[in-house]
This record gives sequence, C-alpha cells and structure tokens, in this order.
Amino acid sequence: MSTAKAVMVLGTTSGAGKSWLATALCRWYARQGLRVAPYKAQNMSNNARVVPGLAGQLGEIGSAQYFQALAARRVPEVRMNPVLLKPEADTRSQVIVLGEVDRELTGLPWRERSAALARPAEAALHELMAENEVLVIEGAGSPAEINLAANDYVNLGTARASRAAGLLVTDIDRGGAFAHLYGTHQLMPADVRAQLRGFVLNRFRGDAALLSPGPEQLQALTGVPTVATLPMWRGHGLPEEDGLYDDGAAPGGAALRIAIVAYPQLSNLDEFQPLRQLPGVRLVWARTPADLAGADWVILPGSKSTGADLAWLRAQRLDAALAAHRGPILGICGGLQMLGEALIDSDGLDGSPLADGNAPGLGLLPLVTRFEADKRLRATRFGFGTLTGPWAGLSGVQAEGYEIRLGRTAPHPSLPAPREALRNDAGETVGWQSADGRVLGVYAHGLFEQPAVLRALLGQAGTPLDAVFDGLADFVDRHFAPGVLAGLIA
Repeated sequence: MSTAKAVMVLGTTSGAGKSWLATALCRWYARQGLRVAPYKAQNMSNNARVVPGLAGQLGEIGSAQYFQALAARRVPEVRMNPVLLKPEADTRSQVIVLGEVDRELTGLPWRERSAALARPAEAALHELMAENEVLVIEGAGSPAEINLAANDYVNLGTARASRAAGLLVTDIDRGGAFAHLYGTHQLMPADVRAQLRGFVLNRFRGDAALLSPGPEQLQALTGVPTVATLPMWRGHGLPEEDGLYDDGAAPGGAALRIAIVAYPQLSNLDEFQPLRQLPGVRLVWARTPADLAGADWVILPGSKSTGADLAWLRAQRLDAALAAHRGPILGICGGLQMLGEALIDSDGLDGSPLADGNAPGLGLLPLVTRFEADKRLRATRFGFGTLTGPWAGLSGVQAEGYEIRLGRTAPHPSLPAPREALRNDAGETVGWQSADGRVLGVYAHGLFEQPAVLRALLGQAGTPLDAVFDGLADFVDRHFAPGVLAGLIA
C-alpha cells in the first residue's frame, strides 16, 4: 500500500551531519512540488517540541524532526518521530512513544524494550509512506553497530521496511573519513548495504581537488560513488542536534555577552540558535564561575532533571556566582524552578529523586515548585505584562511558544509576592519578575524564536526560519552532483 519514495540519511557516527542534511533534503524535495514528510524511528535528545498527537491530544517529538517538518512545509506531528528517548542520566532515559511518556517501557533494559518499540515505529513509517510522495528518513548513530544489529529497528529495520535509497554521510573535519565510510559500508548487513546510493563528505575545509584519488579508490572498493563534498558552513542557521554550539565569536563583533549555564541535563538548547546568529551577540556556555565573569546576561535554560542539575550547579559553586552577578538573569522552565526558594518532589518524578523529597532553590525569586505526575504539554500564545528594569522592553509583547514540564510553580506563601510577568492564553501566570526587576523566570520555551521578542530586547529580528530552510536547499543543490537528488526518488 506504500506509495512514497524514501531517501534515508545514515551516518558513520553521531554528529556526522544527518539531521542537517535531512532538513535540507526535506526543503529541496518540497520545492519540487512534492508532498514530503520527515521520519526518524527513534531519536535520543532532550531537545523536544510540542506537536499534535493522537486522538486530539498533544505530544512530544525531537526538535530535529520538528524543524524537518517545517522545512518540508508540513505540520509537525508525533508519527514523524514515534520514539523519543530523553536522557535523565548516563544510563537511563525516559521513553516517549507517539508523543506520550511510557513509564512501563522506561523501566525496561534496551534489548527488552526494542521489540515493543519497533511495532509503533514501523506502523508510523508505513502510514507516512502511504500519505506522501517522498519520505526523508534520518538514521540514528551508525548503521554498523554490530553488537546491536539484531535489535536495530531504527537504522536497519527502517531501511528494509522503507526500501529507501541510502546516503552515508561522514564528518571529514574529524579525520579518517574514508576509513569511516569503508568500515561502515563493510560492517552493514549486505541487503542494507545494497541500498546505499552515495557517500557524502561533510564539513570539508580546503581544496576539494586534494581529495583525489580517495573517492575514486573508495568507489572501486565499494561500488558506491561519492556524490557530494559539502564545505564547512558554520552559519547555516539550523540548531545543533547533538551537543552544544561552539563558543565562536559573534558576527560583527560581540557587544553583548550572554552566558548560558550548561548543566549536564540541560534541555531545549535549540531555542537559543536565533541569539547565536545575531550580529553583536556572543553565547558562552558556562560550567564554572569564571565563565560567568564579564557576562552581560545569564540564562538558566531548561533541564530534564532540575534537582540533579541544581545539585551540579552548587557543586561547581555557580550558585554563589549567580548570587553575585549584578546583571540580568533569565530562567526558562527548569531554570525558573531553580531560581525559586524550594523544589518539592515527594514522588521522585524529576528524573533523579531529590534528597528527602525536596531541596532549596537559589532563592532569587520567591517561588515554590512542586513536581506532579501530569506532564504539561502546551503550544500556546504568551502575553507579557508590565515589566521593569532590563526586561522592560518586553512589556506588552505577545509571542508564541510552548510549555513542556512536570513542575507547578506558585509564589511562596510566607514571602512578598513577585511581580507577575507573563500569562499564557489560558490566563495562567507562567512568568514572574523579582522586585528589583533584574531576575525573570518564565515557563515559555521558544521566545527567542519570536521576532517580536528579539526586537524588543535587542533591536533586531534575525533570519526567518523559512529563509534558513531555503538556504540549506540551495546549498545541497550546489554541492551534490547533478541529477543525484532527483535520481534518489526516480
């Protein structure tokens, strides 16, 4: 019953460029007038977005598939990333199936749960293939993990079920690219290996003529041509999928230095990409008190485990550095929770249970957060009230964004109430400001993706996402061999 042609982007390693390339292909094929959808059977990331789910509910998917759907000019939805693993520690992840947390599967070892996860993933794959003309599929990690091959529904199972034309991408900037490509090719099962249509060298710096005779020798060994050499392009504008952004100098020189506290379980870091692209702004990832020195703003981002990250922050003595910082401080979601007086987690819902069920916060906002089992997922409009101090420019600004949290926050009953700063479209207070105006905490994710917010705070709006997607499509159009992209779906 499937009708779509599938193109699958595989990688020799995590971070090779799969997400970026899949996003570019989604826009390239959409510009050919085709009905395109993205798909990734399983993503592991704490960068998530709120999207339409099943039976009229809302759900979560990885941010990479969210952006890929927008690049394909489609409404993002849970079938595009049917399994999302959100790491809570080095050896434990929360399992989300078709947008909803599955607590039973979360507790199972990987091998035991893979069969159960493969079923909804394959069903979503076939449904999307039946509804579209082109499916752009992103693999995960490497398809040559021979220790996991028997249970690999994400790469091998998806490739077989979709009969996708495969591209294998490697990061040549790391070195060893030809060995990575050859070794991955040789370790892949023969039937999936036969689906490979081309190798892609990503992040190349220098004269491409110097690569010869490497691509030719590789093709002689494998029968697979190198179909693209993609130059290093740091400023493409798409958020990173794996890891933090680099701390490079800001475009046009840095007039404003923003330090983002990089605790171990930080989440939704993709929402800061628009700041990184603005001329005159430099982002610094802060892990020590020295990293906060000279910062104009400090941001505490979201966290998958607020209590554990707050404990880490104290262990690094960043709590004292934050208390001493005299400039603006912004807390988003988990960051907001840390800024308060107390965290209460009697049932251990916050990923890593807090000692004795609670912990003191940083005490910079008179708030108390209690963790509840009912996860809040909401795509909404937000409206700022009257703000003072460094955040005064936000007064009256309306913006879109999303909430994704377990915590419920309210003013501390025994302390002077903070100023209400932000409400969602249900009329709930989801943001507070300190009495001196310096500290702001909000439950709204995605604010820096809103031109109105950037103009209010920084006087500039950045590059629209649609222009970013067109730039990616133009880039692959220039650097893939003529006819290759069209030939993958012929």
